[in-house]
Amino acid sequence: MNAASVTSRRTWTIALYCAGVIVFSDMYLTQPILPQLSVTFNVAPATAGLTVSVVVLMIALGSLAVGPLSDRLGRQPVMAGSCLLLGLPTLLCALAPSFELLLFWRALQGLCIPGLTAVAVAYLGDHLPPSALGRAVGGWIAANVAGGLSGRVFGGLISDSLGWRMSFIVFAGLTLASGIGLLLTLPRDRPSAVGGWQQAYRAMIAHLYDRQLRYAYLLAGTLFFGFLGIFTYLPYYLNAPPFQLPPSIVALAYISYLAGVIVSPWAGSLSARYPRQRLIALGLLIAMSGIALTLIPNLPVIALGLWTLCTGMFIAQSIAPALVNQLAQQAKGAASALYLVAYYIGGTLGGVIPGLAWQMAGWVGVTLMCLGALGLALFATTRLAK
Repeated sequence: MNAASVTSRRTWTIALYCAGVIVFSDMYLTQPILPQLSVTFNVAPATAGLTVSVVVLMIALGSLAVGPLSDRLGRQPVMAGSCLLLGLPTLLCALAPSFELLLFWRALQGLCIPGLTAVAVAYLGDHLPPSALGRAVGGWIAANVAGGLSGRVFGGLISDSLGWRMSFIVFAGLTLASGIGLLLTLPRDRPSAVGGWQQAYRAMIAHLYDRQLRYAYLLAGTLFFGFLGIFTYLPYYLNAPPFQLPPSIVALAYISYLAGVIVSPWAGSLSARYPRQRLIALGLLIAMSGIALTLIPNLPVIALGLWTLCTGMFIAQSIAPALVNQLAQQAKGAASALYLVAYYIGGTLGGVIPGLAWQMAGWVGVTLMCLGALGLALFATTRLAK
């Protein structure tokens, strides 16, 4: 590969990563401003939380459409177009006069987001050699993690200084800029699907008959279930005796997400040299040990457990999408989209079902349920190796 090609690839890869950061920031913008939304619209905290869950649900639904869409029309126009479209509901969130309209615009955000998130790995697989794919996907996952942190941190800082509506205005501008960046830098690609829409969706359904891919989708859902379950109910654990920590201190626990920025590119690089299934299994075992550490009622040990959990989780998550791309023989966009559907459905359930375990058995119940989910993910991984 000549120097010009290397420079071009580096340019569009950076543009793709930057777009990932902004899009995932949009996803989590309301999480740090839920109290402000409760005051503005006079809604209960649980109701305000719908501004997060509705986005997750719409991402799962939207992923079903954009996979075949990218196979049919090409991935570059779908990714760039989705970012440009996402800027509009992001801006309209800032102008929402009622909570119901805010939820509506957030739902539209969720429908636009998969145009990038569900297609990016397939695009990388189309344009990079197999030896470079693992590292590139690891970098993509790191960008996703950085976006989640940016939305929570910078969205909160902007809201504290200028009001919550301004955070949407700022990120709407950044989202439009990222879409223009993708439009200008990403190499054009050709549709990979042959035939009409019926054939494209038939190819997606065919993935569900592939035993290896079914286990990969089970891995996706159980992985995010266990991870999100721990972090959703962690505040209840740390607010209760013997810790009784204030919310501002509990929020620092989410800094452990930075482990994902650190380990994802590293894990992606390792996947070019070692079997991906083994690395995913290693990540799951590390994550399970981190969950177990949180059972020890000592704050430094719990902090270590959370960092360990994030390290293991993002090792597995930085490798699994590339494995799906490898396993899918055709319609790779649809295969990647189904992976994200399973991932976000698992996360949606992980935000609710462990709450029942909390009510019945406290933190021990939550950890046992989440350990069980990761144990199921480990089982699915072992089946992938066969």
